[in-house]
Amino acid sequence: MHRDPDRLYGSPGRRGPWRPARVATTAAAGLGCLMTAGAASAAEAAAVPVLTRQFPVAQVFTFLFLMLGPFKIIGPFARITKDLDAASTHRIALLATLFASLALVLAAVLGERILVSYGIPLPVLALSAGLILFLVALINTVQQFLPGAAHGNDAAEPGTTTAMQLALTPLAFPTIVTPYGIATLVVFLALSPDPQTKVTIGAVVVLIMLLNLVVMVMTRHMLPVLGLVLPILGAVLGVVQVALGLQIVHNSLKAMGMF
Repeated sequence: MHRDPDRLYGSPGRRGPWRPARVATTAAAGLGCLMTAGAASAAEAAAVPVLTRQFPVAQVFTFLFLMLGPFKIIGPFARITKDLDAASTHRIALLATLFASLALVLAAVLGERILVSYGIPLPVLALSAGLILFLVALINTVQQFLPGAAHGNDAAEPGTTTAMQLALTPLAFPTIVTPYGIATLVVFLALSPDPQTKVTIGAVVVLIMLLNLVVMVMTRHMLPVLGLVLPILGAVLGVVQVALGLQIVHNSLKAMGMF
């Protein structure tokens, strides 16, 4: 049966809606949009498990332990409390731990909300965390090979500084709670895929704060041992942190499709 092509596709003098060229162009454009949107959604969905897997609990503990842990506390605490009695020393240690914990809670809540409100993609957040971890670890590792740096006179001056003031500064800030420690904690929380992971990170921070308290209380009795063991352990973990930071940067760039 003969079919009039003008009835099927429109007459040659009119640009009907069913011309083959227009149908093909429209279909191609729609297919391209669908493929682009699907690829973007798939990349974002695939990035989430990749990024969350690269921060297991052991690595989170290592990172936060190096940035918020007792490695950098022993020296300043020993100088501050060298002329104080045991009761004052324990009071300063307890207050410093309390102030540092409250500061971390406040920074974590405010920082995560501010960071999430900007809608920064997960790969970019992970890349930021990797760069912070790498640079801080590199600086701390290199500093161990520099000539002995002069330490400020942090010794307590009886009658001029109260225990609360000493616990607040320089112990809680900036010795325990460091800017890069806060930044790392905020990024970890922002990358957490569920509340359970956030609770786990919070438990890690609480454990580290308790370790800080124990080390400060025991510093006077274990200073020779702690002064030898912790720097060695810190140097080893620092090298590990440099490598892990670079690994996070690599994974983040890969999730962003850079290579």
